[in-house]
Amino acid sequence: MVDQGSIVPPIRDFATWEPVLKLLLAAKADRPAAEPVRVAGRIGRHSWSLGLRRRQPPPGRALRSEDMQDELDAVDRVRKAIVDAGVDEISFTATITPTGKAVLRLLGPSPAVESGIGSAHPGALILVEGALPEPWRRLPDPHPAAVPAPSADLELLERTLRERLPDAIGATEEEITAAEARLGIALPEELKVLYRVTRARWQDWSVDREAANRVAEAVGCELGALKELQIADASTRDYRWEFAALEAVITPPDAAVQGLVGSPGWIVFGENGGGDQLAVDLTPGPCGHTGQIIMLSHELSIGADLIADSLTDFVLGQEKQEDRGRHEQPSPVARVNVAHLQSVQEAAHPGLEVLSIGVWDAAPLSLAPVTGLPRLRTLTAYPGTLADPLEIAHLRGLEFLELGPQDWRVLLDAGAVPRTLSAAAVTVLGDQDPLPIVAIANELLALWDRPQIIQTVLEGHLGPAT
Repeated sequence: MVDQGSIVPPIRDFATWEPVLKLLLAAKADRPAAEPVRVAGRIGRHSWSLGLRRRQPPPGRALRSEDMQDELDAVDRVRKAIVDAGVDEISFTATITPTGKAVLRLLGPSPAVESGIGSAHPGALILVEGALPEPWRRLPDPHPAAVPAPSADLELLERTLRERLPDAIGATEEEITAAEARLGIALPEELKVLYRVTRARWQDWSVDREAANRVAEAVGCELGALKELQIADASTRDYRWEFAALEAVITPPDAAVQGLVGSPGWIVFGENGGGDQLAVDLTPGPCGHTGQIIMLSHELSIGADLIADSLTDFVLGQEKQEDRGRHEQPSPVARVNVAHLQSVQEAAHPGLEVLSIGVWDAAPLSLAPVTGLPRLRTLTAYPGTLADPLEIAHLRGLEFLELGPQDWRVLLDAGAVPRTLSAAAVTVLGDQDPLPIVAIANELLALWDRPQIIQTVLEGHLGPAT
């Protein structure tokens, strides 16, 4: 009888990882033969990053799967083990001696750590469970004076739609009421008119694609069914902390659309065929109209574009555009680097929310000019750019901080890590060993009593180097 407790899960079996390690070792063929080799990577259910240089296909032919079959086979073996273990991905690093002895360390995962991008290094550390970046917490500002556009014409809208869709099946009042109850918001009158003409259900078209095309042509977009209406609040837009923390909500005083991540007043009713969502906007900007039509780009995580002043205008093809680039006030986001602002002093103003210090070829910078700024919540600093990392302790409202390992070491050793942080990240340059980075990450997680990045050590032998 087999003792089930003695069976090693595939993810913790060295043989599962052996093909991947052999590929990575072979890629280091130009290494000094007498020195150990360090390799690292990340493999997930849907993607992987091993840094392998793939063979080029013959001239005139595109890369095919068979050109990288050895990599696909090796990765697939690990991916199956990842699925079996019930995790999404695992990072790893291994040291391989000239004799072929390998010490493999599996890193994580941890529910408090976002995955790294293209490497084995950890991504952002979520220090406060459930914390959201500030733009994702922002609600729309009220503009009580906002009213529907003069072009909103219920009779013209209904007449136009019925002329274009004489055989359409419209929604009942009960169906409209049910949609409002599900969404928790009253539908604007123009949207009710639209769905009274056509409820846009595939069942009504008997899966007739031409009927769907006729509705799209009549309305001006790929119309979603009444039952598919959704609210585009901030939760509908994905984010990674290290990018989202650098965003800011900017709504100029002459804007028609508020520069939000999402709003409880953005009702998505269709798509433009390119993956962008179309919504009725019930929370317009200072110079917008209630019920205007906006587009949420699938390529952006914040803001929306004005498409039409009303649904009537949209259906009639009378679209418009608003320049989102206008903003005469000092920006809440400042970038100091060789290509942008040339000092922290230039970046400092009372409305500053985000300070990002990038590549810098002059003397290290002092943070004194931004000490005491009331809204500064994000600081990122490229390694070696800060004159004194301990100045960070004087920034009282930081929610997100990204630094290089040496700067984090200074703060940790001095007990000066800001306790206002909700998330943090360690900047890694080049092919740094992941283990020291993981050690710093775990020290930070421990300060907030958050789950650590667990290391699992596996040992095996790959055979002598060839």
